[in-house]
Parts: sequence; structure tokens; C-alpha cells
Amino acid sequence: MKRAGQKVVAGTEAPGTSQTNKKQKTSLHGSGFGESYPCTSMDWGSLPHHVILRVFQFLTLVDRARASSVCRRWNEVFHIPDLWRRFEFELSQPATSYLKSTHPDLIQQIIKRHADHLQYVSFKVDSSTESAEAACDILSQLVNCSIKTLGLISTAKPSFMNVSKAHFASALTVVFVNSKSLSSIKIDDTPLDDPSLKVLVANNSDTLKLLKMSSCPHVSPAGILCVADQCHGLKELALNYYILSDELLLALSSEKHVDLEHLRIDVVSENPGQVQFHTIKKQSWDALVRHSPKVNIVMYFFLYEDEFDAFFREETPVTHLYFGRAVSKAMLGRIGMNCPRLIELVVCANGLQPLDDELIRIAERCKNLTAMGLGECEVTCRGFIEFVKMCGGRLTQLSIMEEVLIPDSDYSLDRLHLEVSKHLGRMWFPDMMPTW
Repeated sequence: MKRAGQKVVAGTEAPGTSQTNKKQKTSLHGSGFGESYPCTSMDWGSLPHHVILRVFQFLTLVDRARASSVCRRWNEVFHIPDLWRRFEFELSQPATSYLKSTHPDLIQQIIKRHADHLQYVSFKVDSSTESAEAACDILSQLVNCSIKTLGLISTAKPSFMNVSKAHFASALTVVFVNSKSLSSIKIDDTPLDDPSLKVLVANNSDTLKLLKMSSCPHVSPAGILCVADQCHGLKELALNYYILSDELLLALSSEKHVDLEHLRIDVVSENPGQVQFHTIKKQSWDALVRHSPKVNIVMYFFLYEDEFDAFFREETPVTHLYFGRAVSKAMLGRIGMNCPRLIELVVCANGLQPLDDELIRIAERCKNLTAMGLGECEVTCRGFIEFVKMCGGRLTQLSIMEEVLIPDSDYSLDRLHLEVSKHLGRMWFPDMMPTW
């Protein structure tokens, strides 16, 4: 890449080319065929500002800094405020991460000049404590910021959880107090605590719309109740099931709240038998749906088979269900009986017993079901076709591994895809196990 005023030219001038319409050619001899391809001359310094700005937006901070040395024009674009409204800081230890580490001095220079321009900011860190502490140090410098979206993303655990709670809370307080216009926050797997949430609410209650904070063990139900009681514009909330309570659902259902659009609940067990899961009353779920009739209730389950007893014993207004571990036939049967609002169901694994009856019951009772995915399960071809026939063309997404389907006397795998395609109203094939 040349500096401004110089041309990037390859090849030689073709005979007969006029001075006003010059074209250069370059030969790619590596292919062995000796073809020639035209290559127009390019003055990189004359590119329009908006084109250079678009290029910069795809670059990491380090690459942006390098590109700014191409020419004076590119350096000017490097300091345009629009470039710094949205940015992701990538922090890592080179020996422990595939991510490109960013030098602290460069980050400090950018913050000093553009802190008041930053609106969307995320920190992507690896598993090292040093990277998480560096992110906290940067957060502490954002005293003149006007951030609207904040994300703390760990590419591997434990990162932020190894930072002292006092250091983390102090860094967050700087952003929570100075921004005053935060609308979207994603801070999963962090030592966030109730006092920090109170600071957030005290300074951003009128603007907060999305709060994702799964796997934050220092947050209690009282902390979430504080958010629910005072952030009347809250639209999306993501949390762990242990924080969910009847009181919280009733708080989200109060008249002063606008309609909640998305509620994501992670139900996670690391050690089988160590956690006793509580049950949410049907009346509390009903109150939430009455207040927010279009709310999507998304539940991610990472439990062992003997830990599902507390769930779906009564009607539950869940709309999206994802099972990351094996789930029993009995549990799937309860879903068919008690989840009438279900829109999407993904089952990672079940076992070696066919799920024909359970799927047919789900098709009968879950009239809103439009998406289904099955992993390590078993379903007979006859049962699967009956399920698809009952759901009809409303199944917009249907992902089933071929190994899941058991041929029977009525249907082979070859005939199966024709029958399913007919009932779906479009061509369909089961997914194939990839071969490497």
C-alpha cells in the first residue's frame, strides 16, 4: 500500500493504448496458464471519506492505527467522531488467546480523544485475569463518556470472575454514573452485585431497555426487583433461574411497567444433585402474560435428567425452549401438555426410546410451533411424518439429523423426504452428519 500521490501499478502498458485511457495488466503465472487480468491504477489517498470510513469500521483498533499512517487523508478519517461511536476493545494475553492483543497506550490515546464519542462499547477478553483487569482499567477511564450500549464478553471462563469484586464494581460505577443514558447492557459471567445495580438504576432508570446478566452469582432477587420496580421502560431481561421468583414476575406485571418483550431464563446445573430448583406459580406466569401478552419467554436448560422435576408441572407460557443436555420422554410429554404458547423447541439429546407420542402431542397442543430441532434422539419415520402432517406448513424451520430417523415398514428414508416436503409445501431433506 503506497502513500498518497503514488499509484499502485502492475504489469506493462499494452500496445496502442492512448494516453487518456491507460490500462495496466498483470499476469498471474502461479496458476500455470499465464492469463492476464486488467488492474486499474489506484490512488488510495483519493478515496472518498465515506469509503475509507467504511473500511476502518471493519478493522481492529491496532489495524485502524496502522491504516491511519497510509496518508494524511486516512489519518483524518481515523479521527472522525463517527468512527468511534461503536467500538469493540479486544484484550488478551497473546500466549493464551487467538485474539489480537491491543497495546494499553494506544487505548489510552483513543479514550483521551474520543471518550465522549463512544456510544456502543464492548470488551472482549480471554480467560486470563490480566485481560479482565485491563478491561476494568479502561472502564475506569470513561469519565466523559455517553455510552448507550455496554457489553462485557468473555471468550472463555473465568476472566471477569477472577477480578476482585471491589475493582469490578468501582469500574462499572464510573460508567453507570457518567453515562446516564445506558439503554442496553450485557454483562454475563461477572461479579456484578446488588449495590452496582442500584447505582445503574439511580442514573439510568429512564433509558434502560435491555439487561442481560446471566451467571452473576453476587446478584440477588432483591437486586433484580430494584431494576424491575424502577426501570419502567425495560423491554428485555436475561437472568439465571435462581433469581426468578413469583415476586419478580409480579413486579414486572405491575401497571407502571410497559410491556416486556423478551424474558430469557438460563436454567443451569454444574453438579448433578447439588441444586434444588424451585417452582414458579402458574398465577405469577399468568399475571406476566396478561400484562405483556406478546412477551417471548425463552428458557435454556442445561440440567441432568433427574433435575427437571420442578418444571412444567402446570401450564407455563414459555415460547422458546432449548435443551442443551439429555431430556427425558416424561419431560417432553409435560411440554406437550403444558406449553400451549410454544414457538420453538430444540432438543440436543434424549436417549434410545422413540419420541413419536411426545412429538405428536406437541403438534396437537402447541398450535404456535414453527421451529423444531432434534439432535441425538430417535423418531420413527411414520411418527415423524405424522408430526409434520399435523403441524403443516407453519413449520418454517425443521432441522433433524438423518441418524435420528428410524426407517419402518411404511417409510424408508428415501420416501420420507418426499412425504415431508409435500406436507411442508417446500423441498426438505434431513440434515447429514458432516464428514471431514
